[in-house]
Amino acid sequence: MTGIAQAYRPPIAAIAGEDLDLLLLIRHFELTLLDLFGAGALNGTTHTCLGQEYIPVALRTLLRDDDFVFSNHRGHGHFLARYPDPRGLLAEIMGREGALCGGVGGSQHIYHERFLSTGVQGESLPVAVGVGLRLKRAGHGALACAYIGDGTLGEGSVYEALNMARLWRVPLLVIVENNGIAQSTPTGRQMSGTVAGRAAAFGIGYHRITTVDLAWIRDALGPLITSVRQNSGPLIVEFMTNRIGPHSKGDDSRPVAEREHAELSGWHRAYEEAFPGPYAEADVRQRELVAEVAAEVAARPPVGGGPT
Repeated sequence: MTGIAQAYRPPIAAIAGEDLDLLLLIRHFELTLLDLFGAGALNGTTHTCLGQEYIPVALRTLLRDDDFVFSNHRGHGHFLARYPDPRGLLAEIMGREGALCGGVGGSQHIYHERFLSTGVQGESLPVAVGVGLRLKRAGHGALACAYIGDGTLGEGSVYEALNMARLWRVPLLVIVENNGIAQSTPTGRQMSGTVAGRAAAFGIGYHRITTVDLAWIRDALGPLITSVRQNSGPLIVEFMTNRIGPHSKGDDSRPVAEREHAELSGWHRAYEEAFPGPYAEADVRQRELVAEVAAEVAARPPVGGGPT
């Protein structure tokens, strides 16, 4: 079960309005967060998923309501693709009433229904294996989906988790968002070997995605994810993607040309060129929605009656 997706499938044939709205909702949510951080309106730090929004949006229709999703420090897009609640998420990040976790989780540590994120790299996979084993025993075909980055593959707990997942044939879907840089260190300087090689070492299925075409991604992954549900064991999917902007706020060590390439080769360019009219309308609609959400949430009292 190893495959490599084609680099791109021009032209992109179609996109559902719901998908386009969600892509741009996440994009404007993240841009607004950076503005709020600059204004000193956020509690703690925040890491955006700018450039990588299409990955959880593509997976949205492949995951079931009874699946569990485990996210990481860059997880706002993972959450919004799972639960369209930008008000609750922003309230959590700003420490305002209506926060998902009472304002104690902030940007990185969210627990909501079947969604859990953590800022500790590698922490989620052992937990996901345990939850996946429980789901397997329940026999309903649900799975555990864990998002990690290429830098997380340097954590030892990842390999203990993969070993157990394969031994026990746990319904575990591991999404590796390989953006080529771990905080400020290029992947080539921090990781030996390949993601495919790591999957092969454990006898785990592997698939590589290099396109931003949502329909293509869903067509490719649908049968593979169905196989995970049918107790054939874990699957690792590696998305070759781009991170637009720094790791957090001001620590982007990449050359200017590399940053420009990331910007120009992103999903937003592809969809804007393919569907200029619907894209422009959705862009305005979601920008205005996020602005309204930000103003409304910022006006709420702080959680626990603290200082505004």
